[in-house]
Amino acid sequence: MKTAITELFGIQHPIIQGGMHYVGFAEMAAAVSNAGGLGIITGLTQKTPELLAKEIARCRDMTDKPFGVNLTFLPTLSDPPYPEYIAAIREGGIKAVETAGRSPEAYMPALKAAGIKVIHKCTSVRHSLKAEKIGCDAVSVDGFECGGHPGEDDIPNMILLPRAADELKIPFVASGGMADGRSLVGALAMGASGMNMGTRFIATKEAPVHDNVKQALVKATELDTVLVMRALRNTERVLRNKGVDELLEIEREKGASLKIDDIIDQVAGVYPKVMVDGQMDAGAWSCGMVVGLIHDIPTVKELIDRIMAEAEAIIRQRLTGFLDGTVEAQRARAVA
Repeated sequence: MKTAITELFGIQHPIIQGGMHYVGFAEMAAAVSNAGGLGIITGLTQKTPELLAKEIARCRDMTDKPFGVNLTFLPTLSDPPYPEYIAAIREGGIKAVETAGRSPEAYMPALKAAGIKVIHKCTSVRHSLKAEKIGCDAVSVDGFECGGHPGEDDIPNMILLPRAADELKIPFVASGGMADGRSLVGALAMGASGMNMGTRFIATKEAPVHDNVKQALVKATELDTVLVMRALRNTERVLRNKGVDELLEIEREKGASLKIDDIIDQVAGVYPKVMVDGQMDAGAWSCGMVVGLIHDIPTVKELIDRIMAEAEAIIRQRLTGFLDGTVEAQRARAVA
């Protein structure tokens, strides 16, 4: 399948693996890239630029296909050394960077000077237009369904994607709720040129996380995620667990007076406890509503091949059947 996204990044399939804290290691990125998608190393999971350089080199040993790096610009008391991270990305020969969080505008000259294609994650049309204006090559449009930070507008992808298509001149991918061939075809129908998957890629054999995490994703339903930190205007969608229930109780007690220090035990240092040690009740970790569509733990290649086969069957059989008026084709349904 050829789209503006496959052409932009030089990949076979219009599927991008989103940057995920303590998931986006070399093993994950290489598996996605080898299967024809665009794998992404999560930059800030590496504690220093030097460690990121080593992770990029490690990924190069695992794949000869294009892969990228996620760089999230966070509002923190002490900013990470972003210029040094960008230098490691440039020197590692990376040509695709997924940016997220705050606007990457201040760092665009350095990224563009290195010949890097930038795709910025946005949760609204207005932010997507700003990304286009500052020179981003593409946008990852994140609907309300997404794991992590969905913004504060609460607009789901059935509305957000067509709105983005109406306004943007640069290509974009759909993010949030993406899991299978139906997701891809739906995203394409609404104007996207591909899709970004996060949560779904965690439930794969190659994902470098504790098996407890993968089993939790298979067991969970679309009703098992919850929004936290709304009072702080830092809303995050997470998988519900005992630690999150404690966080929600504190939020109820504090109301509008909630401060980050009130919930620090439930949100700080959680990822290594969950992803590495398998402590599933440790606290808040990002998970999308798409968890309701996760029923197995395939290899990354099996997953991507299945998605592309499903997408082709939907387009060639079911959708064409509606135009042709054949009852058999109209009744055909793709099974995820």
